[in-house]
Order: sequence, then structure tokens, then C-alpha cells
Amino acid sequence: MKKKKERKERYTRKQILTGYGFLAPFLIMFLVFTVIPIVVSVVLSFAYFNGFSLPSFVGLSNYIKLFLKDELFLKALSNTLAFALVTGPLSYFLCLVLAWVISEFPPKIRSFLTLLFYAPSICGGVYLVFTIIFSENRYGWANAILMDLGITYKPIYWLTDPKYMFWVALLVILWTSLGSSFLSFIAGFLNIDESLYEAGAIDGVSNRWQELWYITLPSMKPQLLFGAVMSITGSFGVGPILDGIFGNPSTDYALYTMVHELSDYANTRLELGYASAIATVLFALMLGANQIVQKILAKVGD
Repeated sequence: MKKKKERKERYTRKQILTGYGFLAPFLIMFLVFTVIPIVVSVVLSFAYFNGFSLPSFVGLSNYIKLFLKDELFLKALSNTLAFALVTGPLSYFLCLVLAWVISEFPPKIRSFLTLLFYAPSICGGVYLVFTIIFSENRYGWANAILMDLGITYKPIYWLTDPKYMFWVALLVILWTSLGSSFLSFIAGFLNIDESLYEAGAIDGVSNRWQELWYITLPSMKPQLLFGAVMSITGSFGVGPILDGIFGNPSTDYALYTMVHELSDYANTRLELGYASAIATVLFALMLGANQIVQKILAKVGD
């Protein structure tokens, strides 16, 4: 009896070690490329560091400069929050709705539509398309249509006038946002157990909206959470995707974001301590947004 118990314990330990062995590559990569850089960035945010000499501790000086002295950072912060609050929820909802609709089509049509909507997120040609559409002369498609309809009598400077730049940028971001979240949602819709709908019908689920809220979405919580993380990361990380159309810096820094500020201090000025403070603030914003979204998604199906 004792030997049997010992064999069972050895077998259990072997199973546990095997499981950790399979997890080890991901855990090592996550530790080296995610956890350690975050910790180092937080530590360096309290120091002056130029990449050549040893870091020197400066306390809260970097954060004081960020919020009280750096007007350009405050501009970048407001632009980043504006993009995150608008494009984050919109892109998430757009991905979910399109994935739901496309999942209802037959396989061949579904594959074609998935490629059609997913392609802009991986195709660099999208910049050329929007540059042609919003070209700032009478030959740009948007200007040509508005002038033909008599809505305006002179070309609109879509890409250099701050009054219009945000809205054009919003279109660009939404058009390129149908990426991995979109694919995960389609996969989630297609892999729901059909028996759940049969059980739901017995329990009183009588229409498609009730099926969506009480069966479909609760069954897709892993995909919903993954999509939320990707949408949040994308919405806070906008900036570089707009440079090809609006330039960097944009007119009056109208589209200047925290990513631009971070890149400027890290790659150009080599003020790595100050750049780490910017990165830490950006990480805190993303983390806070993720916590809010997780609490919202936890109520799906209630």
C-alpha cells in the first residue's frame, strides 16, 4: 500500500514537472521580454540615464517635469486619451459586430470577407489609399466629390488642417484595427457548442439577441478578453501608424501622442530615464483600462 502511494506521488510529481516543462519556454520569454523590461523601466524612471554613463537617482524629478513643465507631453497625453476613448471602444465593437455577421455566411463567402476586412491591418498600401482619398488638391477623391456636389468650392486641407486631421486619423485607425481581435472573434463564434443553443431554447431563450447575450458572448469570454487587450494596446499605441499620412510631427502637434514623445526622448535625445517615466505612465494607463474592461466583461451574460 505504501509503495503504491509512493508510485502515485512520483507519477503526480512527474506530471507537474512535465507541465512546467511545456510552460517553461513561454515563461522564460515572458520574463525576459516583458517582466524584466517593465521593472527596469520603472526603476529608470526615477533616474537620469543617457545610455552611456551609469544611472543617477533623481527621485520624482522626471514625473514632476512630465506633468508640470512639459507642455508637449500634456498635449501628447490628451491626444492619446482622446484616441483611446474613441477608437478603443469603436474598434472593439466594430470587430465584434463584423465577426458576428461574417460568421453567419457560408464557409467560402466567410473566408473571402474575412480576408477582405483583415487585409488592411497587415497591408502598408492603406497609407497610399488614404493619401489619395484625402489629397489636398481638387483631384483628391474627397475634395472632388464635395466640390462636384457644391458642398465646398475650394479644396479642404484634410491632412494638415487640425480641424479635420483627427477625424481622418480616426478613419485610418478604425480601418486598420480589424486585426487579431477580429480573427479571434470569428474563431470564437465558429467554435461555440451548438448544444448550448438547444439547451437555451429549452430554458426559455427565444430570439437571437437573447442567444447572443446569454449563450454566445459568455461562451466567448476568453476571445472577448483577448480582443479587449489588443484593442486597448492598439488604441494607446496609435501614432506611428499615422506618420506615413500626416507626417511627424503633424501640424501644430495635432496628432502628437505619447508614443511619439517616448520615441523622441528614447531614440533622439537619449534621455532614457525621462523616456522610462513616459513609458511607465503609458503602461499604468493601459493597465488601468484593462482592469476596467475586465470588470465590464465579467458582467456579460448576467
